[in-house]
Amino acid sequence: MSESEQQDFDYVENEEEDYYMEDDDGDNEEEDESEYEFDAADFNQQLADKFDDLDLPPGVEATVPWLQKLAAAEEEDDMSSLKTEDEIDKKYKSFRQFYTVEKFSDHHYASTSVGKTSREWAKRIQHEWKLLEKDLPASIYVRVAEDRMDLLRAVIIGPKGTPYHDGLFFFDAQFTSSYPSAPPTVHYHSGGLRLNPNLYNCGKVCLSLLGTWSGSGCEKWNPNQSTMLQVLVSIQALILNEKPYFNEPGYAGSANTPTGQQNSIEYNKNTFLHSCRTMLYSLRRPPEHFAELVAGHFREHGRTILSACKHYMEGNLVGSVVPEEEESECNDTGASSSSSTPKQDPIKPDIIGRRNQFYTNLATLFEDLLMEFNVKGADTRKFVEEKRKKNQPAA
Repeated sequence: MSESEQQDFDYVENEEEDYYMEDDDGDNEEEDESEYEFDAADFNQQLADKFDDLDLPPGVEATVPWLQKLAAAEEEDDMSSLKTEDEIDKKYKSFRQFYTVEKFSDHHYASTSVGKTSREWAKRIQHEWKLLEKDLPASIYVRVAEDRMDLLRAVIIGPKGTPYHDGLFFFDAQFTSSYPSAPPTVHYHSGGLRLNPNLYNCGKVCLSLLGTWSGSGCEKWNPNQSTMLQVLVSIQALILNEKPYFNEPGYAGSANTPTGQQNSIEYNKNTFLHSCRTMLYSLRRPPEHFAELVAGHFREHGRTILSACKHYMEGNLVGSVVPEEEESECNDTGASSSSSTPKQDPIKPDIIGRRNQFYTNLATLFEDLLMEFNVKGADTRKFVEEKRKKNQPAA
């Protein structure tokens, strides 16, 4: 199983500004001496320039005005950051699960005309909206458009206990003019990544309910019973599952074999890498009408995601409970299940190379995520401190 080509995210580092001080050549020293006045601001600036890169003894900061000014500026920046974080948090908490927007400009089917529709079609769509508004699970958010009743956008939060946990996965749907006789068409925002056998990098979604895969009985679309809500819940439960490797036709039969289990473990690793890349993709280019959710979600879950990255780099199975999460659950419920203890990833000689590649790729993604989560105000202090200690020169 080959690794998909990793996307590069380049950061441009700001060049350090050079400071220069003009030296007095002393030509008119005697002439100017009587008129010289001490310029405290200029003196403090010279101190700042001179000691900018030095570590000063404890207590000196309190006696040097330029350091006091610097501290005040940093405090002002912190207050500004807190205001930004509060704004993000406010918008995130008020983000409704179902909401009607004016229009979509970046929807996958925005340029695809629905054609002539009937009054019955409009009534059915309104019925679908009511079902979604009433019964959406807490992990699914939906937006529909006033000017285009045929368009819908949804985001599904990856379920815990899977390689998709805490990720955001976006889908665009269109109710065609033949709806509900025919199922809606659905497009996955892949970012060019295939992180599931049923989700193609071109955006195709393979699901029996959508008629894009074979099925029988209740698995197939039923105009009288099937709904858009059912489609979204099925994607979450049947596609974004614990062991997506076995979604691939022909692989299900190997689920109880050592080879099948090992292949599933490796597939989950690659899936988590793609999930992390999808997080970066969503953070940098959030789909229209979901920017507030993206920012707030990763601000709230950033710490857990980074902890998971560290946990998996230590050799634990992708999707297993992260100790930090387990501790949080203990504090909330007062008890913890022993079944949540993470299992170590068995490293066989023939997969050591692939595991090393996984570690290298995940370490790079960890740094990218740390930077992005910092911008959104996530609690990354633990990881920033670890990074600072690691970069300190040996005594």
